[in-house]
Amino acid sequence: MIHGLDFGPNEWVVDEQRQRYLLDPGSVDATWRDFFASAAQALVPAVPGTRSGGPGHPAADQAPADVDEAALKAVRVAALIHAYRVRGHLMADTDPIGPRPAAVDAELDITAFGLQDDDRTEDFVVDGFGGRATMTLDEVVGALREFYCRSAGFEYMHISSSRERHWIQQHVESPRRHLVRAQQLRILDRLGAAEAFETFLHTKYVGHKRYSLEGGESAIVLLDALLLGAIEDGMGEAVIGMAHRGRLNVLANIVGKSNAQIFGEFEDSSGIGSVHGSGDVKYHLGAEGTYHSPLGGAIGVSVVANPSHLEIVGPVVQGVVRAKQDTADGSGPTRVLPVVVHGDAAFAGQGVVAETLNMSRLPGYRTGGTVHVVINNQVGFTTLPASGRSSTYATDVARMVDAPILHVNGDDPEEVDRVARLAFDYRRTFHKDVVVELVCYRRHGHSEVDDPSITQPLMYDRIDAMASVRTAYAEALIGHGDISQQHVEDARRDYREQLDRALAETRALAASGSVRETRAAGSEGSGPGPRGAGPVRTAAPRSALPAVTAIDEATARRVIASQTDFPRGFTEHPRVLPQLHRRTAALDQGTVDWATAETLAIGSLLLEGVPVRLAGQDSRRGTFGQRHAVLTDRRTGTEHMPLGSLGPDAAHFTPFDSSLSEQAALAFEYGYALARPEALVLWEAQFGDFANGAQTVVDEYIASSEQKWGRRSAVTLLLPHGLEGQGPDHSSARIERFLQLCAQDNMTVAMPSLPGNYFHLLRQQALGGTRPLVVLTPKSMLRSKAATSSLDEFTGGGFRPLLPDRTVDPERVTRVLVCSGKVSHELDTRRRESGSTGTAIVRVERLYPFAEEDLAAELARFPASADVRWVQEEAENQGAWTFLAPRLHRAAGRLVECVSREAAPAPAVGSARRHALEQRALVESAFR
Repeated sequence: MIHGLDFGPNEWVVDEQRQRYLLDPGSVDATWRDFFASAAQALVPAVPGTRSGGPGHPAADQAPADVDEAALKAVRVAALIHAYRVRGHLMADTDPIGPRPAAVDAELDITAFGLQDDDRTEDFVVDGFGGRATMTLDEVVGALREFYCRSAGFEYMHISSSRERHWIQQHVESPRRHLVRAQQLRILDRLGAAEAFETFLHTKYVGHKRYSLEGGESAIVLLDALLLGAIEDGMGEAVIGMAHRGRLNVLANIVGKSNAQIFGEFEDSSGIGSVHGSGDVKYHLGAEGTYHSPLGGAIGVSVVANPSHLEIVGPVVQGVVRAKQDTADGSGPTRVLPVVVHGDAAFAGQGVVAETLNMSRLPGYRTGGTVHVVINNQVGFTTLPASGRSSTYATDVARMVDAPILHVNGDDPEEVDRVARLAFDYRRTFHKDVVVELVCYRRHGHSEVDDPSITQPLMYDRIDAMASVRTAYAEALIGHGDISQQHVEDARRDYREQLDRALAETRALAASGSVRETRAAGSEGSGPGPRGAGPVRTAAPRSALPAVTAIDEATARRVIASQTDFPRGFTEHPRVLPQLHRRTAALDQGTVDWATAETLAIGSLLLEGVPVRLAGQDSRRGTFGQRHAVLTDRRTGTEHMPLGSLGPDAAHFTPFDSSLSEQAALAFEYGYALARPEALVLWEAQFGDFANGAQTVVDEYIASSEQKWGRRSAVTLLLPHGLEGQGPDHSSARIERFLQLCAQDNMTVAMPSLPGNYFHLLRQQALGGTRPLVVLTPKSMLRSKAATSSLDEFTGGGFRPLLPDRTVDPERVTRVLVCSGKVSHELDTRRRESGSTGTAIVRVERLYPFAEEDLAAELARFPASADVRWVQEEAENQGAWTFLAPRLHRAAGRLVECVSREAAPAPAVGSARRHALEQRALVESAFR
């Protein structure tokens, strides 16, 4: 590389000399000195009356007076080629409704590089550019405009890998292939199907929201090209995530969802009771089907259901795809293709896009590259790009991961097809993300019910005068003699007749009351729900019945033995080794702590063939240095995973440290658990408070996906929780927010106080759970002697949603303290210190579903005159109180008092001393 010039495969030789030249010009011979001086001069536009760069410019100072003119021109031609590679996309004709930018034209004019019209017929060595050894300057400029400035623009020179840059150059800088008639007819057919679908809906369902693809119908051509490439490559499945625009069209013309079913959703003829739960609007639903190649091949294809938080579906798709790849017999990225279709305003505006891109090459999250398709209709609702982003392109965020960005004019469907195939080939070759920006327009308003001419009158004057892309392409083919007008009319009539028949069938069924069940194909066991709610599961769902969660002592000792079974020559860290040895001693001493209990749960599941995935910030070590799922050799840095040494018959344990993200990271795990129900999938927040950065995922997926789409994901959230004087942002997992979302058995929320109960809870979720599990895990309790369990708690029994108090005489009880989590141990300590015999402490281990009958039976053991209090360390307006209050009143048969901190907008105080005073006062008030 010379001052940004790309000199092809041998650039490292040039770069080595350049580095020497910059350090010490005298260290290279005169030929190299002249060459670099000429290059520096060539890269600065010539100024009339001066040497290039003007007096005083470094290039002018470095260039010797006797530079060979021919060599100087050759360098300037090389600079011209390089400039087109870097900036040619800015001059490309990618906008179907806007002019080319004239300013960029001037920047790429030959005179800007010190070349003149007299040089146009001169031959120059171009070193293989365009497949030629030499070219005249006119031929160079013509080739550059052909390659970089037609209907597609290519951004790739920001990529750090020279191998990838040269690969793209070879594909872009080659003669354009001419499509044969069969390919042209295929493109015309896809455009015809897309246009007919939208036109039909526009005339039959006036005023209905549908987020039309009109103006961007070439998106169907683009997806068709991607899927045909995947079929040719032998891939078995494609998973698509997409925003609202064009979703119905994709469901009909890519996934194969029947027109009759889509029309039924417009007619709202599904019937009360035929949709599980709330259901959802039609442009949020997903589906699965099979896409067929005209040559006979096929590929499974699914569209993932998603809400109006448009880009949140991106990481869900990644999780679904990674799960499918992990179960695809080691075929990995060659088996499943992820495709995410974005809107331009959302791609630039929503931060989860950057989070997801950042994860794309991390070990725990990579899927072998995603093809991102940005449908740029140039208006975000009513917002123009000038108000919607600060970057030149909506796609600029993808530069952060060195992704090539391919811009293409949606009104040139043949170029769209070519660019899509290039994108697929890049992903197949390099297993990296690639972005295709389809620059098009939106013929109607955002949702067909608003008038876009109110806010963009000039734009819509131009759009109203434009023919559709199908009409324009058909006229071009007719003009070239490739097809006849009759062929076009026959195809149009055929599409219309198909749609008319489907609509008539739908209305006839609705009139007769013969409502079809709207269950998703392949969704058995995941709950009834809207048809095509999401991707099919890859394995049979687990039974929802309670499972046997106890293990035998031999299994427990085998799992714990793995903790100190190090590879030969492995040097343990002196601070970690004692913790691992304490795990062995804990079994005999009956002091199994939280981390040991978790190790027993995971290890025993692995031995039973249940794979376990754990991900989160610092999760391999554990935020509090308690887990040590992966050990690092103190001398060599080599990693060792103790639970990976359980033997060849054990399932895989895959613990990963995540990026510093909550929203995308949790959405990924939700998607992973959705597609891999046979695995225990754990996502751990560094502190439970930080889960509020993923509130969209909790609201839109974890709490409600079964209600809306019939999709169950048994993802487990581990949220460190407890007020210990660490300030407002390291105390509360905001349990009140989770409980507020609980209804109709949609998830489980638990705050266990003992390691043994946590052990059984995890195993119950792995062996019998079918819905999300939220666990409020401890911080100070991790190493508390009070929070330990004996071996027999693991070899017998099961998870207990409520722990009764068997340490007191029921007849003498005057006060019953009902509580959860850490505060139960503090209350027990206060009771022992005071010698109180009239206080019972009942621990609620599972907050939802709430064991109301169990609590009522426990409270019935005590005198009716006993004072019943709910005790929580959280503020009165936070924690579990507001959710549990009516349930506690019913269970007690009388009003229950709440002992808590005063209501507050922040979860905790910032002073450790003030916290300690508050905590002592809280505990004391419980005993008054």
